Amino acid sequence: MEKKNLTDGEWRVMECFWECSPRTVMQVVEYLNEKHGWAKSTSITMLTRMEKKNLLICDSSGKAKLYTPNVKREDAVLEETKTFLDKVYSGSVGLMMSAMVDSSELSKEEIDELYEILKKAKGK
Repeated sequence: MEKKNLTDGEWRVMECFWECSPRTVMQVVEYLNEKHGWAKSTSITMLTRMEKKNLLICDSSGKAKLYTPNVKREDAVLEETKTFLDKVYSGSVGLMMSAMVDSSELSKEEIDELYEILKKAKGK
């Protein structure tokens, strides 16, 4: 499947499915209304568009349409991260980390977590 970044609205819909799937149209409508205040028509429009974009798969064989995600959360996160790094930091993780350190945005716990991640990466 071709890699593509999700819009903000598509992220909201996909979160619904990554949390639990498959889901019926009405389950999605209820979720998006509760979480984001979306109208039924907005939710249905998004489902239709996302099915056309091959982000969702629809099974119409039963009484109710069942939707499942056609994109794994991990793949979407990785693609979004790569796009962000390319756009903001010219693809450099080092520049991003330097900016975080310079702005004092990292807690001691986050720094410890990064050390562990780097140790793991070094061992590969």
